Amino acid sequence: MASLTRFSSKRRIAPYVFVLPFVVLFLAFSVYPLIFTARLSFTNWRGSGAAQWVGWDNYQYLLTSSQFWSSLGNSGVLWLLIIPVQLVIALLAAVLLDNARLRARGFYRIAFIVPFVMPLVAVAQIWVVVFDTKYGAVNAVLNAFGIPDVGWLTTTTWSKPALALLFIWKTTGFIVIILLSGLQSIDASLYEAAELDGAGRLRRLWSVTVPLLRRTIMFAVVLQTLAVFQMFAEPFVVTQGGPYGSTTTAGYYLYNHITRADLGTGAANSFLLVIIVMALSLVFVRMLRPKD
Repeated sequence: MASLTRFSSKRRIAPYVFVLPFVVLFLAFSVYPLIFTARLSFTNWRGSGAAQWVGWDNYQYLLTSSQFWSSLGNSGVLWLLIIPVQLVIALLAAVLLDNARLRARGFYRIAFIVPFVMPLVAVAQIWVVVFDTKYGAVNAVLNAFGIPDVGWLTTTTWSKPALALLFIWKTTGFIVIILLSGLQSIDASLYEAAELDGAGRLRRLWSVTVPLLRRTIMFAVVLQTLAVFQMFAEPFVVTQGGPYGSTTTAGYYLYNHITRADLGTGAANSFLLVIIVMALSLVFVRMLRPKD
């Protein structure tokens, strides 16, 4: 009887033992850093010595800083340049790759994902060379058609589009894979029914595919919104936030606080970014939520 009791108690404890490693890691690497950063955002701390409590001063400084709002504006413009274009390209590519009659589908799928797995810093260095004003390949092609050199990385007009092209080229393959997984869950009989009703390819795409992919598209938009507002390596390597701060993104501006060892303001900046991105994500979820 005692052995049965011990066996029963072990069975009750076993699930908690299996979950314990995850709970410990989650508390150590997620919950504790979050609490520490929240407390740090109300202090003036340079990385050593005692932290000086300053209350809401860091948040007040950021909310009244033109540079902070400018960095958010730059990220917002990049979002407008990237997300709509990327979604259209990714959706069309995913539809083509989902076609069973397409030859070498596996090759094309791998080709789309290769840019995403390439090291970002290496890709950014290639972008610097390709878009160089004097010796870049892009301007060389434009010159062949009689178009003068364009300052892709040295003018405020073209620096954001150049970064947007880099981001689109690097990450679109990942969005294609996400949308492709959503496409493969759509029942083929729905397309057959639409075709019997006389719907053409574009009509089936707009009336069947897009509505049934709303949740997947919503996930992709939220994911890429996070990525755009966290963008750091691209402007750091390609433009160093210039020219004239035109590519100083929200993520790059946050990095500037760290290099100055202004960790309290940096922590406050992080929390403001979290709040802003969460608010934007909720708006997108609301807009793209499937209508029941």
